[in-house]
Amino acid sequence: MTMRTPHRRVTGLGSSGEGTGHFWRLNVSSMANLLVAAVVIVVVIVLQGSSFAEARDLVRSPFIAICLLLFVLTGAYHMMLGMQEVIEDYVHAEGLKLAARIANIFFAGVVGFAAVFAILKISFGA
Repeated sequence: MTMRTPHRRVTGLGSSGEGTGHFWRLNVSSMANLLVAAVVIVVVIVLQGSSFAEARDLVRSPFIAICLLLFVLTGAYHMMLGMQEVIEDYVHAEGLKLAARIANIFFAGVVGFAAVFAILKISFGA
């Protein structure tokens, strides 16, 4: 017994088989972001009341810079995956869905690149 409607059997539409992989990527990226976010929260608490020079000196530390980079990269990737899921679930026009997915990828890439550039510029002292 199948749960598919006759119309779906005729058109051949159904699961694309990508749901499980997307689910795992989303969950793994959220766990990675959660671990790195703990370090970032501690850094923000430590910097409370500090001057700009003190904050800049802390970001120049290789460990802190790497943690910030990981936070930005996992956050941008997780943001892209989450928005992809929203787009696929709620945008029904195929052309608009494709445009939204492309815009989502570019937006996440630009945000990630800009943040990585800023962190690297600060950490290398430029």
